[in-house]
Amino acid sequence: MAYEATGILIVDKGTQQVSEKFRKREFVVEIQDGQYPQVVKFELAQDKCDLLNGFQLQTPVTVSFDLRGRAYDKNGETLYFTTLSAWKVQNANGGGGQQAPQQGGYQQPQAQQAPRANNNPNIQRQPTSAPINSDADNDLPF
Repeated sequence: MAYEATGILIVDKGTQQVSEKFRKREFVVEIQDGQYPQVVKFELAQDKCDLLNGFQLQTPVTVSFDLRGRAYDKNGETLYFTTLSAWKVQNANGGGGQQAPQQGGYQQPQAQQAPRANNNPNIQRQPTSAPINSDADNDLPF
């Protein structure tokens, strides 16, 4: 699923070499969402780690990302993890953006339905993604 978020770059944790063949870079963007700003952690992997090079902290950025989730069984209990996997970072003021070269093999299928409107202008679904369920069925207290 492809999404886009715009906010201020507030943390860059730098590139971490996780294993001999895998590296990642985590960064945090503060997104204005009504009265309370949201601090959201994104992850870049492999050759995409270099996308954040050249960006200073406190820079307004637009991040294009995919929502990834996975389950992990540990001692008979299933744990769930969610990752916001960034694939494009650009200056929100119109300059200095970088995009990873497209990798062959996988292309996201076109959505069959038009996306629903998102009331937060800082987080927008890109047109090729599936619709989000409304908040009407969300019983979370926040």
